[in-house]
Amino acid sequence: MHNPLLETPSGKPRARALGIPFDGRPGPFNAITDVPGVQVGYRTLIEGEAGPLAVGKGPVRTGVTALLPRGKARPDAPVWAGQHSLNGNGELTGSWWIEEAGKADGPITITNTHSCGVARDATIAWLHANVDRYGDGPSWGLPVAGETYDGWLNDINGFHVTREHVFQAIGNAAGGPIEEGSVGGGTGMMLYGHKGGSGAASRQVAYRGATYTVGVFVQANFGLRSQLTIAGIPMAEHLPGTDPYDFDTGSIIAIVATDAPLIPHQCKRLARRIPLGVGKGGSISGHGSGDIFMAFSTAGSEALDTDAPYLAIEAIPDHRLDPFFEAVIQATDEAIMNVLAVSEEMEGVDGHKAEALDRRKVAEVLKRHGRYREPPGL
Repeated sequence: MHNPLLETPSGKPRARALGIPFDGRPGPFNAITDVPGVQVGYRTLIEGEAGPLAVGKGPVRTGVTALLPRGKARPDAPVWAGQHSLNGNGELTGSWWIEEAGKADGPITITNTHSCGVARDATIAWLHANVDRYGDGPSWGLPVAGETYDGWLNDINGFHVTREHVFQAIGNAAGGPIEEGSVGGGTGMMLYGHKGGSGAASRQVAYRGATYTVGVFVQANFGLRSQLTIAGIPMAEHLPGTDPYDFDTGSIIAIVATDAPLIPHQCKRLARRIPLGVGKGGSISGHGSGDIFMAFSTAGSEALDTDAPYLAIEAIPDHRLDPFFEAVIQATDEAIMNVLAVSEEMEGVDGHKAEALDRRKVAEVLKRHGRYREPPGL
């Protein structure tokens, strides 16, 4: 029987299946889609045999991820939001408007660095074709599009991502358990010298008799083998190998979603805790890494749909947010570990290889150091 905590819908083992221990209580899918209404869709592009780069022809190892904060039922609906940049060698469009107005509108897309503009523009075209009104005026919007670099494996200057691929990613968006690893915008990514990609996790937070969900989605493409830490154990001596780069480069885009009633500055506070989760894996957020984050809350976002003279807003007090901060840190760490656990070996441009994590070795090291946690149901 499929257990979404231990495997993806296609049956690939997630981090918990390797015995990696995690704190906190995950949602039923252990994904950002545990937040009610949130949907994720992919369009994956894998074309051509691994070998010499022919710009415009391939090899192609890329794609698009689309995240709909309020699902297809309200794809245009705004949500309260905040953003934070740990190291700004990257792009998240619409971030200045998030900083100014405290909200985000429409689908969020993530792709490769040189296709970020295509994803942003295609999102506007999709909204224009599919909803009556969006943004702060008739047919005006500043959608969010993020990027990380996949040029080690992908013909990034071949510009293979098209607006139709963005439309397809949005159209494929769904709730429930989601695939991870080499899918969507994460297809051609590297992580701590291993294959990187897309990952997710969630945590449930009990508060005053209610249970809220904090979900995280990452497109992870950063770090060196020498930095990798799993369950507090430095892994460099246990997982030897080569890095594609001589310095920390790549980037991570991370999105936090919650149904807890939070307002913009509190969403920003959640986004500021993402780096603590990233750091648990060993990252130093190097100069060449674009580490850019955002968080949004679906709770009370209906207030943004009204033209009333006053908005009725409910929010958890700031001094009671610690459990939510902890949930962000825990889910971010697990989402990144899920990327490593799920991703398979891939070859691409000029025969460059992205090695999969040695799952058997990781389990052995965890057992040797007393950190192995028996996966539930195995």
